[in-house]
Amino acid sequence: MTQEKEKEKKVEPSKTVRVALGERSYSIHLGTGTLSSAGIAIAKVVKGKRAVVVTDKNVGRRYAKTLQDALDEAGFTTHRITVPAGDATKNLDQMQLLYDKMLRFGADRSTVVVALGGGMVGDLAGFLAASFLRGVPFIQVPTTVLSMVDASIGGKVGVNLPQGKNLVGAFHQPKLVWIDTATLKSLPERERAAGLAEVVKAGAIWDAEFFEMLEKTIDRALLLESDVLLPLLARSCAIKAEVVARDERESNLRMLLNFGHTMAHPVETLNKYEGILHGEAVAMGMVYAARRSEELELAPAGTASRIEKLLQRIDLPTELPKFPRKAYLDALGVDKKKLDAHIQFVVLREIGQAETRALSPEEIYPKS
Repeated sequence: MTQEKEKEKKVEPSKTVRVALGERSYSIHLGTGTLSSAGIAIAKVVKGKRAVVVTDKNVGRRYAKTLQDALDEAGFTTHRITVPAGDATKNLDQMQLLYDKMLRFGADRSTVVVALGGGMVGDLAGFLAASFLRGVPFIQVPTTVLSMVDASIGGKVGVNLPQGKNLVGAFHQPKLVWIDTATLKSLPERERAAGLAEVVKAGAIWDAEFFEMLEKTIDRALLLESDVLLPLLARSCAIKAEVVARDERESNLRMLLNFGHTMAHPVETLNKYEGILHGEAVAMGMVYAARRSEELELAPAGTASRIEKLLQRIDLPTELPKFPRKAYLDALGVDKKKLDAHIQFVVLREIGQAETRALSPEEIYPKS
């Protein structure tokens, strides 16, 4: 058999994770080189035959045509909307532009919105789908590590306000999450590392054995070695799927997924969403939260050090920027999870076990 035929015959491994939410249940499909098959899969889970692909300029020029061709072949009439790249795009002004374009396209309640891109695109397109005509079908096609394991799963969608991240939003579950790890090849290493911060988070709060696996293989995952990457992504997706299935609306258990985010969001807000990636802010926030867990005598000594060392191996920052304490307290004051002046701060009891504690901003960020 020739080398070419052997290559044609080779089938890349794929994995499927199910998010069990009753009538809103859906699958997360993970594979390599599968973007051109997405159209057929989408056609199986939606009734309409009109699709709007929302993407940003960077992702669109690489992958939008492949996805649109796949949708066209599956019988869809497809329209593309391209937005500027970067988290600063995730705002209400941009949402108004999206509504206008949807109306011009003649979108109706059976029109499916397909998000092609990272977490910003998924959040923006998801909120569009949740709010346009009181809700239209939604598909996630994430193209970053961060969006594959976190933002695309669970139905949390929304936009930022100048005062803070994700202060306007909704819960709107996708019909399908279609992950093609081949799209990660065009991602800068810095962004891959930032995405892996959310994978580390999954192990830290939920699965000590998975965390140990990361300690052995995270360097290879950063290099996109598929025999390591696909199982790690699938396990991380499965952890989030399990948490979401048990607490869809973030009333209790799902809050654990915010480990590291309580301080990450102020970092992003104070940086005006520029110069720092979400996963980098989460890395800083996780180490900070783990240290506070130790200081509060909840976690054993060395817990924060393990997380810090793992993150540093892929060159993620682990120290909060030197903003004034008042700036951090003001930013914490608009945390959307605040209740009666307290924030549900996620702490660790040990690697693989987390819980929430109701703390005031001053208790979360005490005087040094």
